[in-house]
Amino acid sequence: MSGGANFERDFRVILGIRFFTGQPDEAVQLGLRGGLVVAPAAPLLSMLARDAATREALLASNLALTDSGLMVLLWNLLKFDHTRRVSGYEYLMLLLQEPELRKPGALFWIMPDRTAQEMAASWLVRAGFTVDEADFYLAPHYGSGPISDPALLGLLNARGSAHIVIAIGGGVQERLGYYLKKNLAYFPGIHCTGAAIGFLSGNQVHIPKWADRWMLGWLFRCISAPRKFIPRYWRALELVPLMCKYRERLPG
Repeated sequence: MSGGANFERDFRVILGIRFFTGQPDEAVQLGLRGGLVVAPAAPLLSMLARDAATREALLASNLALTDSGLMVLLWNLLKFDHTRRVSGYEYLMLLLQEPELRKPGALFWIMPDRTAQEMAASWLVRAGFTVDEADFYLAPHYGSGPISDPALLGLLNARGSAHIVIAIGGGVQERLGYYLKKNLAYFPGIHCTGAAIGFLSGNQVHIPKWADRWMLGWLFRCISAPRKFIPRYWRALELVPLMCKYRERLPG
């Protein structure tokens, strides 16, 4: 994992995945070096035992963030530890403050739909970024299993953007990021931060910094769209027996 030798004290192996547990700004410095950055939430982690493609993608990451508050709470209870949570939301906010991402063509976004793209573009302009239509790609429906997208691959190889932010759903974005890492002709930073840009742009419910810090983002999302998010987070409770059984070991 990139930078591991310099931050060895700041990693924990949880469910077979090597998670970074240092300061958020240190995580950003590691992410700027390139490679695949993931921030798996509890619903995704609960699938580790039965989803081989997701498991492979997470294991191949260069930097895994402890975004799941449920995972961190369970780990600290089970291991009498004081592991820190580093959320994908906070990571993206800090990442976007880096001057190198403001260079023309340096930043490329993979978005789930046109509305999300337009709202993200508006927010980026207000935040001082120079934004072009060519900075965005609308992801097709990839389905389950390993991903292949030669059109995206060709576009990125021709463009050479130093940083790619994948803002599509958890479980898909990690597999897409893994595909890009394996097949791109260069080594960019591939940041799988899902809905985080939507929290900033207004495309998703606004989550205050204090709520993210106290691991209450799930509650805000459930209140905003209960039919969508309550079933998702209910299924995430599968993570509880998984953590109790496997702890450091990789499920499946």
